[in-house]
Amino acid sequence: MTKTSTHKGAMRGGALVLFSAGQDSATCLAWALTRFARVETIGFDYGQRHRIELSQRPLLRERIAGLRPNGEPWGGEMGADAVVDLRGYGALAESALTADRAIEMAESGLPTTFVPGRNLVFLSVAAAHAYRRGLDTLVGGMCETDYSGYPDCRAATIDAMQRALSLGLDREIAVETPLMRRSKAETWALAREIGGDALVALIQEHSHTCYEGVRAELHEWGYGCGSCPACELRAKGYAAWRSAA
Repeated sequence: MTKTSTHKGAMRGGALVLFSAGQDSATCLAWALTRFARVETIGFDYGQRHRIELSQRPLLRERIAGLRPNGEPWGGEMGADAVVDLRGYGALAESALTADRAIEMAESGLPTTFVPGRNLVFLSVAAAHAYRRGLDTLVGGMCETDYSGYPDCRAATIDAMQRALSLGLDREIAVETPLMRRSKAETWALAREIGGDALVALIQEHSHTCYEGVRAELHEWGYGCGSCPACELRAKGYAAWRSAA
């Protein structure tokens, strides 16, 4: 089963974080650095229209690695990064994130931003890389609480992938999803719990979530167009967190 505990215990071995430079993956990267002795990252170029996230990755990754929560370095060491070219897959799985299409609800009942099988492909490729790198844990920001209804973000899907990957690699591999049961407000709260105001500020300024790729205006919750589904979720979560703080 996927795990969502935030308890800080003894440092574990190594983990590979699926890191897009979005709010969720940035929080997951910090989370992993408090739990694993070695943390590596992997990102994917699947032809996404909001390609600005790819250019934000190295900057945000460097800033998170350099944080000193409570004046102390992270327990884990930041390792290598890899970016995989999956543009061929992105073209096959055409959506409003990879083609010039309106962001709206489709007849299927899913938003047109749904990229069929995206997390299944990402996890498969990440698992292959982790196998070669000697890492036995994948960490992803999938969430089925405040999300756009994507079926490949659900816990049941991730649990099934964990079993399939372990069978296919003939080696136990864990898929950790620390945000799976958290609302966006709780994700903001988790970031502050892990890295204090400094981590929250980094996520606000340097992460990217907006589907439109807009970085013209810095809102209190971060950069974005303010009207796409990703921005709306992020903004509402931030407002709920601040009102409860």
